This record gives sequence, structure tokens and C-alpha cells, in this order.
Amino acid sequence: MKRVVLVDDDRDDAELFQEALEEVDNNLHFQHFENAQSALTEWNTSTKVLPDVIFLDLNLPQVSGWEILKHLRQTNHLATIPVVMYTTSSQKQEAEIAHNLGANYFITKPTDYNELKRLLTEVLGKVLV
Repeated sequence: MKRVVLVDDDRDDAELFQEALEEVDNNLHFQHFENAQSALTEWNTSTKVLPDVIFLDLNLPQVSGWEILKHLRQTNHLATIPVVMYTTSSQKQEAEIAHNLGANYFITKPTDYNELKRLLTEVLGKVLV
């Protein structure tokens, strides 16, 4: 079973994401972390079952999404996990920074539920092959 992780401090966004994800593919295992520290604690040992893809919000308390992305790309057992920056920002500059830091995709959180399902279908179809 493929594992999809969302790191996002907004519970409402996380619930909506989970609902859409279940409609897209109910055979995926979903895990949500509200902050970077709990996610990094979970992943910092290579004996843990790691996610197959990480959706990562930029604006998190204490440790930003940028810092998590850098850590992921600099940590051997985490470096190849696909990362999708999943944020309210739609600034082209932030998308470029994300790609330069090693993010696989940069998605602005859609306000439309059907658009969220479409984006999840598209991205997961590319990263979970």
C-alpha cells in the first residue's frame, strides 16, 4: 500500500485533502502531521516505514516547509522521496525556489474540491508509478 503524507498545520485543509485523496484512490494510506518536528521525528530513522510521497505546506509553525525540504534532500534515506509543495502561495518566485531546492511539484491549494481531486490524480499518477 502506497503511503501519502501531508504536513500542514491547517486541520480543515488536511481533512479536505484526505477526503479528496480517498475519492481519488481509497487504497492509499494517508498520514497527516500538523508540524515539521513530528514529521521529522517520524522519518529521522531509516528503520521507519517511509512515505511514498510528501505534500508539504510552506507556512508551518516553528520550522518552515523550506527547511523541511532542505532537510529531506540532504538526508540520504529521505532524499529520493517525491515532495510536492502544497501551499496557498501562487508566487512564481516561490515555485522556482521550490524546484531549485529539489521539490518535484509546486501546487497552489485549490479552493475548488473537484480541482483538488484533479490535481491529486495528476500528481499521484506521476509520482506513484
